[in-house]
Amino acid sequence: MLQEITTTRHNPHIDPFVHVWGWEIPIYLFLGGMVAGMMIISGYFLFSKRYKDTTCSCFTIPLIGVAFLSIGMFALFLDLEHKFYFWRLYTTFRISSPMSWGAWILVLVYPVIIVNFLINPPEIIVRRFPKLNLITSYINEHPKLIQNIGITNMLIGSALGIYTGILLSTMGARPLWNSSMLAVLFLVSGLSTAAAFVHMISKSQYEKELLAKADNGFLVIELFVIMLFLIGLSTSSAVHMNAARLLITGEYAPQFWTFVIGTGIILPLIIQLLAVNKKIKHNPIAPILVIIGGLILRFIIVYAGQYSHYINAHFK
Repeated sequence: MLQEITTTRHNPHIDPFVHVWGWEIPIYLFLGGMVAGMMIISGYFLFSKRYKDTTCSCFTIPLIGVAFLSIGMFALFLDLEHKFYFWRLYTTFRISSPMSWGAWILVLVYPVIIVNFLINPPEIIVRRFPKLNLITSYINEHPKLIQNIGITNMLIGSALGIYTGILLSTMGARPLWNSSMLAVLFLVSGLSTAAAFVHMISKSQYEKELLAKADNGFLVIELFVIMLFLIGLSTSSAVHMNAARLLITGEYAPQFWTFVIGTGIILPLIIQLLAVNKKIKHNPIAPILVIIGGLILRFIIVYAGQYSHYINAHFK
């Protein structure tokens, strides 16, 4: 289904008869993954009762999350070939279609984010829509409800993050994408970029410390998942081994090792370890590197995956 509604473009490295994605899909996958991570982080703060602190990032994450997700959805819309038929995704549900799953997951994401937002909306919005106070008061009078909103955030956020990887991994015609580890990789990468972003915008020193420690864990896990992803491809069929070589020693290797592994994971991990151990002050350098690395990871996976078509049995 996804190939049927995406735009066909020409790329000199890919067979001219296959569908090609441009910048829109990597942007969509990146922003979708980051919003998923932000939902999980916000959900954790709500569940752990951190919402009682007025500086909690769980009050600012929803607005930013809606904005990021809307930009990502717009990027996906731009990539559709039959743009005015997207509504047909909501007239049925196909259990074998990742686009169908994604469309219905997104139906749940927006309401959950909005409910999170209504826990403590900005005064400017409350003054404009005073009836929101009734909803806000009701929510705050039921602490268990707030914790349940947190759990729902974490569950729907996890589903969104995993979906961004499943969207690609179900395409068996692309050897590089045909791995179950891709869903785990995109989920962990989304958590890492979200932790980095919230670390930058947080007004709480406690949150900065917590998120830096959490991101260190996410970066280590991401390295481990990337290793398993490449090992899985390298120990499979010849076409999958050739797909793995695109990242290990092939055409995309310089960008992969430099911008994803080097400056996107290892360097910020070192910086944040120093910050957590009080060797240096917390600064935005490491979070920015993590976010850029996460974005480049999506571009490389999408572009290299398209190159790893079965027709291209002679990968360079």
